[in-house]
Order: sequence, then structure tokens, then C-alpha cells
Amino acid sequence: MKKRTRGRELALQLLYQIDLRGEEVLAELDEFLRDEEPDREAREFAKKILTGVAECRAELDQTIQAVAQNWDIARMAVIDRNVLRLASWELLHCRDIPPKVAINEAIELGKRYSTQNSGAFINGILDKIKTRHVKDAAARGEPAES
Repeated sequence: MKKRTRGRELALQLLYQIDLRGEEVLAELDEFLRDEEPDREAREFAKKILTGVAECRAELDQTIQAVAQNWDIARMAVIDRNVLRLASWELLHCRDIPPKVAINEAIELGKRYSTQNSGAFINGILDKIKTRHVKDAAARGEPAES
């Protein structure tokens, strides 16, 4: 398994735990990562995602909610919600990750850890976020990956 794919899996596991148990999970972050993954690069990528999502969670939730027609973010499946947060953070804040990669990785996480329909749901939401992000960046005169 690729290191970044593994890092995303680890990040998703921790985001899930944070959603269920609260922020105190972050106190166990380093120990969890050391116990679960021997590869340093995968651990560091997972930690980067977790830090980014934690810092931008309100923004990410607003972004997701703005494009999720007829879906309240609080009522989404926990895995789907956290896959969307993870991938939205990558789309909006990681210029070194092509949007197609972020979206495809999120779809695979949804298929692997959530329901049969999660892949299509995640794809629909993230595609709208990507399109909106490209338009917003163009309006500000900034380059945006498409």
C-alpha cells in the first residue's frame, strides 16, 4: 500500500475516534500512530492531515454543508463525514496533491470503510467542492488545480 494511502487510512481512523470520543483522542495521537504504522512517512502524512483538519474543521464543515443539498452534515454517516473532511482539506489546502488524486483516494476510503453507496455520495460532494474552489480561486485571480 502506498504511504499516503496508508496515512489517509490512519487519519480517518483517528478522525472517526475524535468524532465519537472527542478531542482527548489527540493526546493519544503519537502513541496510536507508532503502534499502528512502522513507516515514518505514513505516520507524518497522517499527522499532517489530522492537524490540518483539526485547524480547519469549522471551515471544512461549512464547505461540505454548502454543497450537500438535502444533507445535514451532522446526520451523515460518521465515516462519510470524516472522509469528506479529510478530502476537502486536501482539495482546499494541499497544492501538492492533485484534486483527482484526493477525490479518488476519498472514494476508495468510502467504499472500503463505509457503505456500498458511499463512493458515489463522496464523489458527488467532492466534485462540487472542487468546482466551487476552482471558481473561487479564479475570481480571486489565483491559480487552482482542476
